[in-house]
Amino acid sequence: MGEKTEIAWCDSTFNPWIGCQKVSAGCDNCYAETLMDKRYHKVQWGPHGERKRTSAANWKLPLRWAKAARTTGTRPKVFCSSLADVFDNKSPLGARGDLFRLIEATPELDWLLLTKRPENISDMIDDGGWYRGFPPNVWLGTTCEDQAAYDRRWPILANFNVRVRFISYEPAIGPLTILKHQEKPDWLICGGESGTGYRAMPESWAENVKEECDEHFVPFFMKQMAGLKPIPDDLMVRQFPPALAFTRPHSEAP
Repeated sequence: MGEKTEIAWCDSTFNPWIGCQKVSAGCDNCYAETLMDKRYHKVQWGPHGERKRTSAANWKLPLRWAKAARTTGTRPKVFCSSLADVFDNKSPLGARGDLFRLIEATPELDWLLLTKRPENISDMIDDGGWYRGFPPNVWLGTTCEDQAAYDRRWPILANFNVRVRFISYEPAIGPLTILKHQEKPDWLICGGESGTGYRAMPESWAENVKEECDEHFVPFFMKQMAGLKPIPDDLMVRQFPPALAFTRPHSEAP
């Protein structure tokens, strides 16, 4: 459950456990549920399903990636978790604390923690003693599939002082503007839904939020169009947070 990935905005994925439950409309066609529950029957999805910790061998992979990064002088980006949610309140006992210690033990890696549950972060960061601040190799993100999700989740995430606070506007199932809130994210990823029964994402949604990102100096990353249709030339932009984003002080989180 830790491996190189085809996800264009990261280098690898790492799953400390697998399993989750749907919390909003963006979850309706969850690829992880389709893969891990319906296809491979690894876990039962939903509030009563078990979250299963991945193997000890899988947990050693980030240590190998960090060692390789020291040799190459690179900073791999690790997306955690693609088949779960780090801030799910049903995570396996002790697993989140073990994950946080692994993150601290691999400062050569940038860990992208993407959640649909930012309201849980404050209560759960103590699992790693992070109430005094996040390690400098943590990027904290939240999924916002439409305006309602953005208006609910981004103000919570914006309160945390981490090097990069990012928005995953995917699957984009409704238009979104970042102008309603004074604080802007450090990075925005945009992507349409793929797979059977995907929901449409008009080009204008991506065009509008890209224009807003340009105006407010927010790096914009176009991941994919709905249904994996070709990305128009004017939207084929794949930016990452600039060096400035890495200078935010490591100070106390709320």
